[in-house]
Amino acid sequence: MTRKHAVAIVGVAVVSFAIGISLGSPPSQHPDEKPRLESPAPPAVAAKHEQPSRSHPIFQSEDKIADIAEQTVIGVVNVATEKTIRTPGGGGGPFFNDPFFRQFFGPGFGNPSLPQQQRQSSLGSGVVVDTDGIILTNNHVIDDADEIVVTLSDGRSFDAEVIGTDPESDVGVLRLKDPPKDLKPLTFGDSDALRLGSTVLAIGNPFGVGQTVTMGIVSATGRANVGIVDYENFIQTDAAINPGNSGGALVNTDGELVGINTAILSRSGGYQGIGFAIPSNMARSIMQSLIDHGKVIRGWLGVMIQDLTPDLASALDVPEGTRGALVSDVIKDSPADRGGFEQGDIIVRVDGDPVESGAKLRNRVAISGVDQKVVFDILRDGKQKTLEVELGEREGKVASKGGSAGGGSEFGGLSLAPPTGDLARRFGFQPGAAGVVVTGVEPGSAAAHAGFRPGDRILEVNQQKISSIREFRDVYEDADDKLLVLVERGDGRLFIAFRKDGD
Repeated sequence: MTRKHAVAIVGVAVVSFAIGISLGSPPSQHPDEKPRLESPAPPAVAAKHEQPSRSHPIFQSEDKIADIAEQTVIGVVNVATEKTIRTPGGGGGPFFNDPFFRQFFGPGFGNPSLPQQQRQSSLGSGVVVDTDGIILTNNHVIDDADEIVVTLSDGRSFDAEVIGTDPESDVGVLRLKDPPKDLKPLTFGDSDALRLGSTVLAIGNPFGVGQTVTMGIVSATGRANVGIVDYENFIQTDAAINPGNSGGALVNTDGELVGINTAILSRSGGYQGIGFAIPSNMARSIMQSLIDHGKVIRGWLGVMIQDLTPDLASALDVPEGTRGALVSDVIKDSPADRGGFEQGDIIVRVDGDPVESGAKLRNRVAISGVDQKVVFDILRDGKQKTLEVELGEREGKVASKGGSAGGGSEFGGLSLAPPTGDLARRFGFQPGAAGVVVTGVEPGSAAAHAGFRPGDRILEVNQQKISSIREFRDVYEDADDKLLVLVERGDGRLFIAFRKDGD
């Protein structure tokens, strides 16, 4: 599995389903007993159950499903990846710590002070969406892959490269290095038009057995707070989805792509009737942003929000049944601050559409885009009020190129974020403080060797003040090699000499 993608939810696990190649196909079953032959029904009974003609509506429906399956399966591919992973030393067990035994494998093998490397292979799925060889898949299918091979439904294989990934939505985009001229891309459908009970087909390569089509219905739309990724707006379906289906297609009865299969809710790790897919409208927008800009450009309001629960609504004395998102903090000098938002406001509508939860509000703001004017209807002290805000650009996790996730490798192993309220509370500084915050340091990276730690607040780089990730990126990219970084750590400040090449 390219990445364990599991979240405990009331004793149930949410599982992504790219699978390790070491997982074999399920063994064929060979019952010991011979099947029992049933006697045919008497002629009089059989006569009452004549088979309908092929013009009967039931056969027309079956033929349509079969036609859709044949038309769409050729646009779904197998994605095989290989990558090198680093593990702590001593992975060989106690025998490998013995000098005599270790001599056969080299002095570093089994040494607990030295990291070990090993190759990992995995399988997933993808969808051809353009004749130029663009493949839409999941980030976790291609995360940190060194080699990617895409196999078409007819068995032809092609090397592929990563155009970009977005870990926050689990969308990944590939391009075939030498695409054939006869690719058959799937047509995008309108995922917003899906209704509860709509028939859908899930297409992928479960367990590596080969192209497989399953049928089900849309069980729910707009699923959020599942805990899989940061931006969630999933289609839920009961179409059978299993390990290896990650990145495969969810299509409607017109043969259009309406979703990218992403995860399952399961106690066993296999299909149990609850699968999730990224809506095609969301996946298409993210894909286009990755192709055009190399990153996902999301709108930013600048508020901390939480769901308006019945208890909170009662405490705030708002009308019973009110739904919306409660503003718990407003970031200084953010679009929300300039637009007049205040702590305690309840956002009930965005551009006239009801706000059902904080997660859906977050998604709506993100897809609205940068520099877009958005109208928010709010409740403040029991009175309705309308605010118009011009959105900014959300900065934080940077969409990666070349297969690395989270933007860590872009800055020599640093993952950065603005000093928002959540991070301020987590690391103990004031919301809206200057600089950018180190949220992660990739083990073995240049940043790790330099001595950065999560929670460090970067104030200056090469004696230039830093107030955003964009400013950090500009200084980082302009620097020849050496960077002198001023960070605040706890109650003190220190300089860190940082070389981009890690030497």
